[in-house]
Amino acid sequence: MAVNAVILALMSLAFAQGEALEVAIPHEPGLEAVRAEWGSRQVPFARDADNWVIVIGADLDAAPGEHALFIERDFGPGGMQTETRQVVIDARQFPTTELTVEPGYVELSPENQQRAARESREIDAIYAGLSPERLWSEPFQVPVPGTTGGRNFGHRRVFNGQPRNPHSGADLRAATGTPIQAANRGRVVLAKNLFFSGNAVFLDHGQGVYSVYLHLSEILVEPGEVLERGDVLGLAGAT
Repeated sequence: MAVNAVILALMSLAFAQGEALEVAIPHEPGLEAVRAEWGSRQVPFARDADNWVIVIGADLDAAPGEHALFIERDFGPGGMQTETRQVVIDARQFPTTELTVEPGYVELSPENQQRAARESREIDAIYAGLSPERLWSEPFQVPVPGTTGGRNFGHRRVFNGQPRNPHSGADLRAATGTPIQAANRGRVVLAKNLFFSGNAVFLDHGQGVYSVYLHLSEILVEPGEVLERGDVLGLAGAT
């Protein structure tokens, strides 16, 4: 996912489906807090030197065109200031990938349906929460050192002739057992085997930013651990 940066006071806001946008508001005397509403999500700005910053994302399925970003500045005794900025989401074209997999991963048994639904609710609950603290301060890095150009991001998946959601991750080539590093500082919020994703680790970086590592051959961390950028969290695999 590409990450663009923009100073709100200086530039227009525009990015494309599947991208992230860092929005910065210059600090002013007396400004105590800044909050935003993007879609149906409340996102607090974090103070970073002379700016207040957030990161917002454009869904792969987001409708192209203008979307409202509501911003509230809190000056404490000085009162509140609100404004609405229009953010333009541009359309991108993604290819369709047709895959043939074991029938059990398409036509699920009742037991597997229950497991997949339970895990989906667990993941939804993770994403529904929001840690206001911004845990990272450095740029994000690729989890497999020396690897560039992740494949298949945004591809539409058709499994055994049945359409599924677009592929929201990037596939990185790595031999089984290759150490997988944390893309940035973050807290482990899930570390377990999932029906569709195999051995998985989810990192919460704060402000609604997560990184997810799937199909690991081995998980080396536990929920609640805070990892630094570059810490090994698991080993590559094909689970």
